[in-house]
Amino acid sequence: MTGTDSVGGGEHLRLFCALRLPSEVVEALVEWQGGRLAGAGRRIVGREQLHVTLAFLGRRPRADVPAVAHELRAAATAATAPTLVVRRYRETRSVGMLVCDDEEGLATALAADLHGRLERLGVYERERRPWLPHVTVVRFRKRPRLEPPLPDPGPFVTSEAAVYMSVLRPSGAQYSILESVGIGR
Repeated sequence: MTGTDSVGGGEHLRLFCALRLPSEVVEALVEWQGGRLAGAGRRIVGREQLHVTLAFLGRRPRADVPAVAHELRAAATAATAPTLVVRRYRETRSVGMLVCDDEEGLATALAADLHGRLERLGVYERERRPWLPHVTVVRFRKRPRLEPPLPDPGPFVTSEAAVYMSVLRPSGAQYSILESVGIGR
């Protein structure tokens, strides 16, 4: 969906900006997830939720959406589409993720540019830890300490970024794309 003026709901929205994954990569990850990550106490992240987060803004007034979309569009237009490669599986206390290499640093540069733009806009505070390109693939309450073999979608170019709205539900977060933009000139 494009056109941020058609966003429904309350006065505040949970927002984030992310890189969209090519459909063939999504399909490869979905196939891999089912065979490797399923189990009691684990919630596999659905195909519609697979992405690489650039910046999580959290709860923001609805009125911020057009300005956030403008800054994402500006950063994406100034960037070159990055190539990512799945390199390892990592767990935190509540999620399992596929960490990607950004060998040319293009995704990292896009993230840094976007972070600066969103900070100047006053809608984002940069995290203390460095940005890490990753795809969250499973959520859990108790860390399962999985060591799955990695999927091999091959190097992939992500040429699209989006502003997402996140709605928390008992079954897990649901994401909707509010505005999608191409990366590169």
